[in-house]
Amino acid sequence: MILFLLLIYIFLGSLGAWLILRYAGTIDLLDHSNDRSSHKGVIPKGGGIGILAAIVISSISAKITPAFWGAATALSFISLLGDRKEISPKLRLTVQFISAIIFLVFSHQYTHTSYPIPAILFFVLFIVATTNWYNFMDGINGIAAITAIVGFSLLTYYNLDSHSNNKLTILSVSIIFSCLGFMPFNFPKAKVFMGDVGSILIGFVFSSFVVMLSDNFLDFVCLTGFLFPFYADEFVTMAIRLKDGENFFKAHRRHFYQLLANEMSIEHWKVSIGYGLLQLIVGLSILFTRPFGVSYVILILSCFLAVFIIANYIIRKKLGVRYEEIKAKSHKKIRN
Repeated sequence: MILFLLLIYIFLGSLGAWLILRYAGTIDLLDHSNDRSSHKGVIPKGGGIGILAAIVISSISAKITPAFWGAATALSFISLLGDRKEISPKLRLTVQFISAIIFLVFSHQYTHTSYPIPAILFFVLFIVATTNWYNFMDGINGIAAITAIVGFSLLTYYNLDSHSNNKLTILSVSIIFSCLGFMPFNFPKAKVFMGDVGSILIGFVFSSFVVMLSDNFLDFVCLTGFLFPFYADEFVTMAIRLKDGENFFKAHRRHFYQLLANEMSIEHWKVSIGYGLLQLIVGLSILFTRPFGVSYVILILSCFLAVFIIANYIIRKKLGVRYEEIKAKSHKKIRN
């Protein structure tokens, strides 16, 4: 029975990608490359629809509260519309905030925890930020799917070791295997992109998992650390853009992974695997240091962040003139 379910999840991940590959032109789900893209030509997008199907089916079968999967589904469909045509950032954020609030307000029926108002406000911001940052980091072949597979594998282990919540285990496994089904269409060469419908969904689900499994501050630090490469890249890039006076709402190509793939001309699959390996190493380090307390976990994360910042500095300095041209283009887009 378990093997059958795993095959179903793999099939759904593949089916969603195949349907988009087959009918993207008909329903206008095509990504046309531009000067900010890390790919060339026209590639179908929205292949993450199969991952959504797996999440909904596993959530219903595991009897997970509709406050979770209903909010995730609504968010995904708005994102799918965004894959088809441009949707204003205000509308996107409005739907994301509403989805996060609905989940948190009603999640006590599932988690048996009633959150105080300050905690709800913090978690709403955390969920919306993670949702968007995961989407921002989905810019090269395989990176979003590999990160999801590693991240939810770590979450599954943490859950089994500390909480033994079978419902979340079922949901987590469905994401892992549906991403495995999607992978052949996106890695090492992209025939289909996951699209906002997939990346925004995974970011929302990951952050929701963190909330549902965080019984204390130590849990929260450990669980967020399982997405370390994405958080680190986003925080460092935001700091650099803030220093350069850029508008955060303007699209750009200045993430560290983008510099590696584009300006350094490292093949996408190598960068994606590199990020996945870093994520796994950080995750295993967290699991090893967790028994010693939150101070040790924060210390190990700080060390990894310091190394990441140094690597950023070295690469950006090495790029030299080319990096200055990237900055100049970003400023030009802001003025226009």
